[in-house]
Amino acid sequence: MSASKEFNLDNQIYKVLTLEEWERAQASGVIITDLDKKDGFIHLSTATQLNATLSLYFSKEESVVLLQIDQAQTNDQLKFEAPIPPGNRTSSFPHYYGDLNINFVSEIWHLNRGAFEIPIELMLQAEQGADY
Repeated sequence: MSASKEFNLDNQIYKVLTLEEWERAQASGVIITDLDKKDGFIHLSTATQLNATLSLYFSKEESVVLLQIDQAQTNDQLKFEAPIPPGNRTSSFPHYYGDLNINFVSEIWHLNRGAFEIPIELMLQAEQGADY
C-alpha cells in the first residue's frame, strides 16, 4: 500500500509498527496493536517523541514501519495525555480513542536499524521541551 496523501509538515502524529503489525493493519484496514487493545486506545507519538519511542519499545526490531497520521482525520478522538505506563517520559502523548483506519495515513516509511544511536537521556530531555 502506498499512502494516498503526501507528507504534511503540520501533521505531528506518528505510529510505529512492527512489520507483522503493519501486515495485519493492511489486511484489516485498521491500525491497532496488542498493547493498544489492552490499554483501550491507540498509542501514538509526536515527532519529538519518536526517537525515544523507537529506542525504548522497538530496540529488538531490525525493521519497523513508521506512519504519519493525518491529524485532520482524527477529530475529537485524539487526546494528549500522560504517558502510559508512567515512567521517565513526562511529556503528553497523543492517544487515539477509536478505530484508526489505514486511510488516515498520510505517509509511510520503512525504517531499518543502523543509524547512530542518541543516548536515551538526551531523547527524554528533548521530549520535555516539546510538551503539547
